This record gives sequence, structure tokens and C-alpha cells, in this order.
Amino acid sequence: MKMDIFSLLVRAALLALSVLGQTTDVEELARMNADFATRLYSKIASSNDDNVAVSTLGATLALATLAAGVGGASRTELLQGIGVASMEKEGEPEIIQTLLQQLRVTTAQIQATGLFMKQDIKADDNFSNQVKQFYDADVQNVNYANGQLAKGSIDNYVRTKTGDKVKDVVENVDPQSMAMLISATFFTGYWLQPFNATFTQEERFYVNKYNIVQVPMMLRSGKFYLAYDPTLKVGILKLPCEDGIAMLVLLPDEDVDYTYVDESMTGEVFRGWVAKLKKTKLEIQLPRFSLKQSNSLSTSLPSLGIKEIFGSTADLSGISSDEGLKLSEVVQKVTLEVDETGGSVADASINLFTTPLPPRLTFNRPFIFVVYHEATKSILYIGRVVDPTKN
Repeated sequence: MKMDIFSLLVRAALLALSVLGQTTDVEELARMNADFATRLYSKIASSNDDNVAVSTLGATLALATLAAGVGGASRTELLQGIGVASMEKEGEPEIIQTLLQQLRVTTAQIQATGLFMKQDIKADDNFSNQVKQFYDADVQNVNYANGQLAKGSIDNYVRTKTGDKVKDVVENVDPQSMAMLISATFFTGYWLQPFNATFTQEERFYVNKYNIVQVPMMLRSGKFYLAYDPTLKVGILKLPCEDGIAMLVLLPDEDVDYTYVDESMTGEVFRGWVAKLKKTKLEIQLPRFSLKQSNSLSTSLPSLGIKEIFGSTADLSGISSDEGLKLSEVVQKVTLEVDETGGSVADASINLFTTPLPPRLTFNRPFIFVVYHEATKSILYIGRVVDPTKN
């Protein structure tokens, strides 16, 4: 993935400070935001028993985009909700925007963030310029009175912004909408050590004791970072990706319901998992899977303490001088693909007949994953795979 000069400088600075054992402001921001990430995932995951995919950093950046034009109690509540309010510093009004900008370019994700307001509302130029500068977000007007036209405008924006990686963000558009905040992200696990597709074969996956499906199960042997949480009774496997990203894959014990892990996850628990990881020789089997999910965050955020932006008392005066402006909806679309893809496949070749064989860890029942940026410990995605045959 190509990076601009600013991104390279940020990464180099973070690496240098990491070597010196210092904690950067960006790392502190990521630490504080981790609780919002896990709480948001837990809330969305609790609403169904199916596959789940949440771009937690995407949600944070979208809400931070909005915060650039929110004032008063609405702003305080919003920043507290995403866990970054205490990062504000006197005399540095743009500190949070600057730190989130660094986090955005450092993690190098494919994403689109847009605020779509109805046609007769004029956005403040300063707000539009600021969110473009810090978050690469755009402010556009759409004709909500014509639902299909509005949907087409939003979908076309996202498709263009993500290079056709994310499509069909919204299903229905309320003609009474005043403003919709849209976040769309795409992730593919581009492994540092890829799986060799030659060894991928159809195997059983136990959705539950009554439902067994056949899935393409990838196979790789080597040294992996592994941990076990005896409190939650869950195994943790780390799979490094390119661009300083890694995926934790969590496999609850057979007698543990995955919802228990969903509900117990916090930022502190996540950091504890990472700290416990130890390298061990292992053979792993992981199903190939693809998830595409739209989440209406407006139904989840109020329970996380973010309410005012959706009400008639919302102070959105920094976004537009039009009176009575309020946020109608926050929608996130996540597209996530996990397959054998990586660098040189030749490097991933293994000898399956080596004696003795290493222990095998097989993800053949529901599991949870956490995608994060290793240098900052910023959580990018959290998801759950209950049935790999569904997306």
C-alpha cells in the first residue's frame, strides 16, 4: 500500500518513541478510545446472534468529524462518549483533531466519511474545510425528498471514495431526514506470512450443535503468538498483517458461549491479551470468510451516552447557522475480507509430513476477531464469525 510523506513521517516518529519506551499522545488517545470501541461492539453484537463486523476507528472518526461543528453540552457529551474528552488541552483547540488525523493516516485504512445534509441547509465553510483537512471527510447536500436519488448520491460517493470496495451503504432513506453521517470502511487481511491456497480444503464448521456447515479452511504452520485467558476461558491467536496491523482471533472454549466474551471485552482486557502473547510453534486452521454489514449507530450510541446530537436541543451551530439542525442517522457500512492473501506464497510453503507435528489450533466454531494497529494499540475493527458461509 502506497503512503504519502506525512504518513511515513508519522510512522517513523511513532516507531522511534516506541523504541525509547515512551508513550505518545496518539497511543494515549488510542488507549482511551479502546473502551468506546469495545462498548460499541458489545452493544451491536448483543442485538443479534449472527455475524458481526464493526469498524470502531471508523465510528470514532465519523463522530469526531461531527464534533468539529458541535458546541456546548452536545460536544462535551460526544467527546466523553468516544473517550477522548480528557485529551483536550488549554491553548490547543485542535489537539484532538490533530491526534486523530495522525491515527487515521498511520493506520492507512480504506474509508469514506461524509455528512449529507438536505438541500436547503448550507454548511459552514470553516467546518467543511476543517473536517476535510483532519479526517478527509466531505460535506454534501442531497435531496432527501427523493429517497432513491438521495440513496444514489450517498452510495456513489462511497463507491468513488473507496474505489468500489464498499457498495450499497443505505437501504432506505427517510424523506424527513435533515442530516445523515455516513462511515464506510474496507479491510482485507493482507498477511505478513500468507496462507498457501494449495492447502485450503473444505471442512466442517460447527455453527452450533444443530447446524454444521462446510467451509474453505485455510492451513498454515509456523511460529505464532498465542495466549490463553483463564478468566474468560478463551484462546487468543495473533496474525500479523502488513502496514503494522495485526488481527487477534479469539476462540472460546467449547463450553463457553461467545456472547460471554462479547460482553466481557474492555479496553483493559484487550491490552491484557496483547501483553500475554507468547511465541509458540503451531499449526492453525482458519476459515476463509467475508463480511458485509451495515450498522445503524443511532440505535446504539444513546446507550453509550451519546444522545444530544440526535435531539432538538443539539448544538450543531458550528456545522450550519440554520436553526433546528439535528442529526437524523449515523450509518456505518463495513466490508471485510479474510483469505489466504499475503506476500510471497512461496514463503508460506510448509511440510505437512514433518515429524513430530506441532499442535493444531482449529477455528471450527464461532470466534471473535480484533484488528488493531500494533504501535499504538488502536482498535480498528471488532467482529464475530458465527457462520463463515454467510456475509
